[in-house]
Amino acid sequence: MQYGLFLGCNMPAHRPDIERSIRATLTDLHVDFVDVDGYVCCPGFGTFPAVDQDAQLVTNAWNYAIAEEKGIDLITQCGSCYSSMKLGRATLLEKEGTKDRINKLLAVGDKKYEGRANMRHMIDLLYSEVGPERIREAIKTPLTGARIVVQYPCHTRFPSELVGFDESSGRPDRLRKLVEALGATVETYSLEYGCCGGSGGFHKTSAAEAESFTKRKYEAIRDETECEAIVGSCITCVMYMDRVQKLISTEEEKFSYPVFDYNQLLALCMGYPPSQVARISVEPREAFIQKYFG
Repeated sequence: MQYGLFLGCNMPAHRPDIERSIRATLTDLHVDFVDVDGYVCCPGFGTFPAVDQDAQLVTNAWNYAIAEEKGIDLITQCGSCYSSMKLGRATLLEKEGTKDRINKLLAVGDKKYEGRANMRHMIDLLYSEVGPERIREAIKTPLTGARIVVQYPCHTRFPSELVGFDESSGRPDRLRKLVEALGATVETYSLEYGCCGGSGGFHKTSAAEAESFTKRKYEAIRDETECEAIVGSCITCVMYMDRVQKLISTEEEKFSYPVFDYNQLLALCMGYPPSQVARISVEPREAFIQKYFG
């Protein structure tokens, strides 16, 4: 099955190394994908969804219409993109008259939404369509001995009937199993299933509260685990958990955990050079990369 790679806004603009790692690993795992030429912002929850639902839905539908022209579903790593598109699709298909109203707007751009295309998240695709065993067979350098903490994307969990793909949205485990397929040990801790603190514009609107929230998470990681690195599969989680550590650190209490997207670690385990797939970060990652990849 062929998929359309929906990159979103933040990844191409801020973290092209993650994009390169996704393209490389999906290719090596024989996942057939194409670019979604002409796609637009999902849109993010702090934009159209907050003020104009029709603007949100016509944007969702535009992206789906491009996929339908190609006869494909979409895949994304961004939790916000995933949730916005999934929730938009449900509204378009289930609320009477909505699809017809939105199609009148789409017609201005010579597009039509039929309701065939869907959106999948990278974790779901890698776990369900590729599988941990194929990933284990594809890597060259396992992360034997590495102790990892995972960050589950909030927007892939609730509302579970619309966006969930784990057996339990309350206690998801597919990302953990994918990391374990790389040979690492995944540590658990009391705030494991909590939000990173950066989603939904939390930090942009209430920075002090968001940083206090995230600091408690990092304190739990420090006190309850032997964590060497944090792994996520959402551009918001990865960027926020990387950069926030300098904001919550003090002279007496410093946090400096390397943060990776899952596909970055997978690419490193497959033999791709860090300069290509893990080049950009706030917190240094060189020591971890040197220890496990030489």
